[in-house]
Amino acid sequence: MAFKKSWPEFSLDSGQQFTNTSVVIVGAGIGGMCVAIDLIKRNNCQDFVILEQSAGVGGTWHVNTYPGCAVDLQSIVYSYSFAPNSHWSRDFPGQKEILSYLTRVAQEYRLYEHIRFCSTAESATWDDELKKWKTSVTVAKGSKDSEATSHYTISSDFFVSAVGQLSQPKWPEIEGLDRFTGKTMHSAAWDWTYDLKDKRIAVVGSGCSAVQIVPELAKVAKKVTVFQRTPHWILPRGDYEISNLRKTLYRYFPFWQRYWRRRYVDINETEYISNNFAEHEENRKLKQAALEMMHEQLPNQPELWERLTPNYPVGCKRVVVSDFFFPALNLPNVDLEARPIHSINDHTVRLVGNAGQAEDADSDYDLIVFATGFRATDFLHPMKIFGRDGRALHEMWKDGAQAYQGTCADDMPNFGMILGPNTGLLHNSFILMIEAQSRYINGLIKPVLEARKQGRTLSLIPRPEKTEEYNAQLQYRLKDFAVNDSQCTNWYKTESGLITNLWPGTVLEFQKLMEQVDYRDYESEGSAKSIVQTRPLHKVGRVVEEGGVLEKLSLANVIVLGTSLIVGGLLTRRLITFT
Repeated sequence: MAFKKSWPEFSLDSGQQFTNTSVVIVGAGIGGMCVAIDLIKRNNCQDFVILEQSAGVGGTWHVNTYPGCAVDLQSIVYSYSFAPNSHWSRDFPGQKEILSYLTRVAQEYRLYEHIRFCSTAESATWDDELKKWKTSVTVAKGSKDSEATSHYTISSDFFVSAVGQLSQPKWPEIEGLDRFTGKTMHSAAWDWTYDLKDKRIAVVGSGCSAVQIVPELAKVAKKVTVFQRTPHWILPRGDYEISNLRKTLYRYFPFWQRYWRRRYVDINETEYISNNFAEHEENRKLKQAALEMMHEQLPNQPELWERLTPNYPVGCKRVVVSDFFFPALNLPNVDLEARPIHSINDHTVRLVGNAGQAEDADSDYDLIVFATGFRATDFLHPMKIFGRDGRALHEMWKDGAQAYQGTCADDMPNFGMILGPNTGLLHNSFILMIEAQSRYINGLIKPVLEARKQGRTLSLIPRPEKTEEYNAQLQYRLKDFAVNDSQCTNWYKTESGLITNLWPGTVLEFQKLMEQVDYRDYESEGSAKSIVQTRPLHKVGRVVEEGGVLEKLSLANVIVLGTSLIVGGLLTRRLITFT
């Protein structure tokens, strides 16, 4: 008897499904996971693929594993609003704990069945005739999947980039770096097989990553030299362990956690002024707090104070938070070198001397750690995006990236970005921005999915005049920001001075901006364009993160209310038990 049908799980249709989907999402980090979860929850869509170049979820928290790696925002706001975690061990948890949280969320929403690991999206090209994206994928050599194929193309109706702004490490251009005979590593690619004990280590950089790495290296290294190109304003972190009582309250009385999350969001929102406007009194208070901590932790060292004190206002560069960096500089095996690096030769770092000539640093080094950040202004790099009429996005952005509402780009149909141009913050959690963008992108995806179900096509492209108007307003508001100060350079702006990374307002402003999709802001094409023409507005809503009823009460009143609810809950449980 001949078999007439294939086993349904492995029919020939499976091949077509593997290379054809509704939505392709690039990146399985916080942004990509959020878009995927919203696809499931808000659009009831399971037909999507997440392409992830590494071997696990978590994005930057999967890649960055360097010693001391931790978040610089409170854990209660550095988490999804829809996935609160009652088990945070600290106010500022480390990398492993954050990655564990993201892994649990991915498991809870069954995202793993949609993720293709070790798969790099090399390029995405819009097909004008078919009204679909063609994404070229390379499977990492050496992975098990590469034994089947090393490269393929996947077709989709919508394309989402969630690679973020901090995904591509930036290596400095230093003469002779390739001649260094010791070990080199970037903070974003830490080699844990290398034994750090009793080594002489040079750390190039003094920003967020460096201040976390240096205190840890100092515990085991024979010598640590910090090569500081530019000093940073450093404020106290104020980290603490979260008590078991608070964890219990969060677990059994979730309103407590919502209350504290909203309090932290509100507190962080108040720092919008102090972190962005150099002439404001609140900004001067931050500067004073930074100086006081430095003087307290490095007592009676005016020469060191001078080298560590920036000559630019707070907010011109990203403010660094640390309780341990300054104390580490007090250790006998740690030095700070503020002279510029001239070149590297053999095991030696050479510095620019007083006469401009090269001088050897005082140590030969076994290891150079580059804590030099990321290519933050090179959005989507190295992925290439080609939109309508074959227009290349990297060419359109060669003088500086710009997008409509930080999410969509001209001539890029059915395309959305998470943490695109001008969505960065200096005062609050990126995740608050990500959730607003994810809702908006899913609002754009909704009619495209509807058209697909009907066997028709629909493409949405932001109107150029809308993009131009939006970005003109952004740059006008940003002109008075501290990041525009002439005394410093930063990764928020291009070499020409265009600020491409910062959002000029509060989180609340952005959330309100993104809570409704107006399809009239987009050109619609395809056989199903009537879908958006007859329903031009789609309200996607927003997560209300600012203060509510509980926040209007005093803390004492909230404690009384909470205690009453706890006692009432315990009594109710006992009555139920006895009954």
